[in-house]
Amino acid sequence: MSKLGTAFSEGIIAFIATNIDDIFILLIFFSQVDVNFRRRHILLGQYLGFAAIIITSLPGFFGGLVVQREWIGLLGLLPIAIGIQQLVSRKEETTTVQTVSSDFRQYTPTNPVLSFILSVLHPQTYKVAAVTIANGGDNISIYIPLFAGQDLASLGVILSIFFIMVGVWCAIAYFLSRQPTIADILSRYGQAAVPFVLIGLGLFIMYERGTFTLLPWVRS
Repeated sequence: MSKLGTAFSEGIIAFIATNIDDIFILLIFFSQVDVNFRRRHILLGQYLGFAAIIITSLPGFFGGLVVQREWIGLLGLLPIAIGIQQLVSRKEETTTVQTVSSDFRQYTPTNPVLSFILSVLHPQTYKVAAVTIANGGDNISIYIPLFAGQDLASLGVILSIFFIMVGVWCAIAYFLSRQPTIADILSRYGQAAVPFVLIGLGLFIMYERGTFTLLPWVRS
């Protein structure tokens, strides 16, 4: 039991230490919720992205592969690409959202299973997942050795804690985004700042991981 208790503590500490910055990204996402970008897209995207990080880290449990930090930083290209895409398409989105919003409401399925499937397949869900993977890419270098030291039961405890904490993180970010002061700031400046936040996030991810050293002129 003490070993599982240790795994429980390690799971909570490891998640908080590696995802504290994700709260800010989630705040930005929740500030953009509208008829085309729903809360469920954020929640599902977070879980899909985090699941991808976990799957990539699992070789550590089997004593396998260690991913070089500099190459992990290439994941920073994902939020950069999304940020640039939002800058390019911003004018088109603002002129079309109002015209399609009423139609979107009419054709939203009432069947919860169908609605869930469509939400998983929605492009917005994959945008959130891509940013989650990029922002959490460095977690792999922490999770691989963490998983490597566990038995199957302890690994199960850690993974359970991780996936519970993803939901807790989303709930905290949503609660903060609903506070009047924070919501007012985000509603005024959040939408305009999002592309630049994503581009800056991508550049920071690449810089912090030392990815730029892979460039031949940086090496020389």
